[in-house]
Amino acid sequence: MPKVLISDSLSPRAVEIFRERGVETDVRTGLKPEELVRVIGGYDGLAIRSATKVTRDILEAATRLKVIGRAGIGVDNVDIPAATARGVVVMNTPFGNSITTAEHAIALMFALAREIPQANTSTHAGKWEKNRFMGVELTGKVLGIVGCGNIGSIVADRALGLKMRVVAFDPFLSPERAADLGVEKVELDELLARADFITLHTPKTESTKNLLNKDTLARCKRGVRIINAARGGLIVEADLKAALESGQVAAAALDVFEQEPAKENALFGMEQVIATPHLGASTTEAQENVALQVAEQMADYLMTGAVTNALNMPSVSAEDAPKLRPYMKLAEQLGSFAGQITESGIRAVTVEYEGPVAELNVKPLTQTVLMGLLRPFVDTVNMVNAPAIARDRSITIAETKRERASDYQTLIRLTVESEHRVRTVTGTLFGNEKPRIVGIEEVPIEAELSEHMLFVRNEDKPGFIGALGTTLGEAGVNIATFHLGRTAPGENAIALVSVDQKIPEPLIQRIAGLPSVVQARALSF
Repeated sequence: MPKVLISDSLSPRAVEIFRERGVETDVRTGLKPEELVRVIGGYDGLAIRSATKVTRDILEAATRLKVIGRAGIGVDNVDIPAATARGVVVMNTPFGNSITTAEHAIALMFALAREIPQANTSTHAGKWEKNRFMGVELTGKVLGIVGCGNIGSIVADRALGLKMRVVAFDPFLSPERAADLGVEKVELDELLARADFITLHTPKTESTKNLLNKDTLARCKRGVRIINAARGGLIVEADLKAALESGQVAAAALDVFEQEPAKENALFGMEQVIATPHLGASTTEAQENVALQVAEQMADYLMTGAVTNALNMPSVSAEDAPKLRPYMKLAEQLGSFAGQITESGIRAVTVEYEGPVAELNVKPLTQTVLMGLLRPFVDTVNMVNAPAIARDRSITIAETKRERASDYQTLIRLTVESEHRVRTVTGTLFGNEKPRIVGIEEVPIEAELSEHMLFVRNEDKPGFIGALGTTLGEAGVNIATFHLGRTAPGENAIALVSVDQKIPEPLIQRIAGLPSVVQARALSF
C-alpha cells in the first residue's frame, strides 16, 4: 500500500479520499526541515500547501518518494529541478482556487477604486471624512491584465461584466482565445501606457520576476492603480514605493509580498497601499477544492499511473492509462534493447508511432523509451527525469506520428544515432498486449523478449548457428528460444537467443570470437 505524508493543513476529507483509494496517510503538520528530512524516506507521496519547503536536501532523503502534490497553484516552495532529477512527479491544482483568487483581485480593485479600507478605518475612529475619500468608477476604465490564463481569464470575464475595457498581455494567449474572452491582446508597453488599473496573474519565473520596476512603472499612465494577487517578487517593492510617493502610481493593493510571512515591509503604513496576508485562495470552497483535488490526483498516480496537472511530465488521464500500459512495456523494452547494444555516446533519438498507437497521448511513451535507453548508462533514470538527463547529455529528441503502419497494425520504431552508427529497433503488440520485436536495424526478426537474452550480429555464413549452439551447450547454458533474421543470403544477420540463465562475460567474449561474429551482447529485461 502506498504511503503519503500530509505535512501542511488540508481538509480532513483529503485523508478520507486517500484511504478510499487504498493509500495510507500520515498527517504531521508543522515539521521542521530537519524533522522532515528524518521521516520523508518512508513515504511514496508528499502532500503540501505553501508552508512546507521541499528543498534539495529533503529530496535527497526521500528515497521512496514518487510524487509531490501541492494543494494550490504556486510551487515556489518546491525545488522542481531537483525533484525532476530524482524522478519525482510534481503536481499542483491550478483550477481549485481560480475563482476565489480572481474574486479577491476584483475585490481589491473595488477597494482601491473607492478607498474602502481607509474609509472604514476613519469611520471607526469617529471621523466623518466624507469629502476626503473621493473614489473613481470602474465603468469605462481600462483594466490591464498581465497573464490571461485560468485566473486572469476569470478576472477578465468579471471586469467585462463591470463594463470595463480589458487589454491583456500574455505571450501564450492566442488571438482566437483573446477574441473568445472579449479582451484585446497587446504587448506589455501598450498595456502599461493604456491601463487605468493593472492586475497581475502570472507565475513568478525568470522572465516575470521584477516585472514591475522603476523603468516599467515609469511607462505606466500616471495615476495607475496596481493589484497583485499572484506571486510576490513580480514587483520591485522599493520601486513601487517611490512611484507611490511621486504620484506616478495612485494606489496599490497587494495580497502577496517578496518575503512572506510579511511581518515588516517598506510599503506598510503607506496610506495608498491596501495589504492582505495572501488571502487569494482563502475561502472555504477553495480550501476544500484544492485539498480534494490533490488527494485525488496523487492517489490516482500512485494506484493507477494516471498523471494530472503535473509540472514536470506529460499528463496521463485515468482513461488513457490502461490503454497506454501495454505500449509502455513495449516502449521500455525498445529503449532498453537499444541502450544495451549501444557502445558509444548517443547524439539523437527519434521515436516513430504508426497505427492506433499514434492516436494516443504518446508523450509518456517517448519518455518511457528514453528511460529504457538511458538506464544502462544512468542508474537513477526514470520516465520523469529521462528528458532532463537527455538534455544534459545534449541528446536531441524527435517524435513523429503516422496514421497507418505498413506490415503491422501498430508499430513503435526507435532510431538511435550514436557517435559511430545509427541503429533502429521496431516493435509491435501481438494480441494488443504482448510486446514483440519485429525489426532490428534493416533485419526483419520477430521475437518476444525475456529476462536473459543473447544478441549476436554476424555475417550470414554456413556453420554459424551450429558453432553458437555448441558454445552455449559446452558452457551449460540452455536455449529457450532462438530467433534469426538476415537482410539477404550471405549478408548481415542477427540472432536473438533467449536463455535460462544470465550469460557471464567470459562466455560473451568466447561468442564474440567465433568466426563471422561482428557483435555479441548479453541483454536483460
